[in-house]
Amino acid sequence: MNGKLKYAEGQKASPVESIRVVERSDRIVKRPLRLLLLLCLVVVFAAGCGTGAPPDTTPNPPAPDPPQVGPKEVIIETEKGSIVIELFSADAPNTVLNFILLAQQGFYDGLTFHRVIPGFMAQGGCPNGDGTGGPGYTIPCEINHNKHVRGAVSMAHAGTNTGGSQFFICFDDSLHLDGVHTVFGQVVSGMDVVDQIEQGDRMLKVTVRDL
Repeated sequence: MNGKLKYAEGQKASPVESIRVVERSDRIVKRPLRLLLLLCLVVVFAAGCGTGAPPDTTPNPPAPDPPQVGPKEVIIETEKGSIVIELFSADAPNTVLNFILLAQQGFYDGLTFHRVIPGFMAQGGCPNGDGTGGPGYTIPCEINHNKHVRGAVSMAHAGTNTGGSQFFICFDDSLHLDGVHTVFGQVVSGMDVVDQIEQGDRMLKVTVRDL
């Protein structure tokens, strides 16, 4: 015997032997099916794990440089005369650009100097006329080396990085404001007009021109 079931010619296998043969056949058939099923499960699992997007390894772009604004000056026309202000675009580029854009939109036209303290400063640029208004947004401070001397033009604010549209012109040196407010311009003509400003005086028109 070589281990294989043999039957004599005309001899039938017993029921037990038939069951054994069937069981072996089932095992032979089921084994490839199990392997195929296992392979399918592996493929499905791998596909499911690969549905997530790969991590983004692209580096963030560098922060943009401050906007470049060429030499500009502003003319504030009042009933008492004109005030010419040179803007410090190199020292406070964002503040200057903000002021220029507001002026070009006509934001300042018709607004008043709502707060005037003799010997100190004249403040304007509030659309509400009482110091509570602004353009609807705030800009960061740009503290620089320029001083609050007579004729300096600086941003008013309610705290660090809360400036918007309000500004003031110094009647006299106010160096205690250095490092607190952003000086962004200097009166180069019409300081005699500045000295005459009273509370409620109106800015008829504010225009910007190249130097």
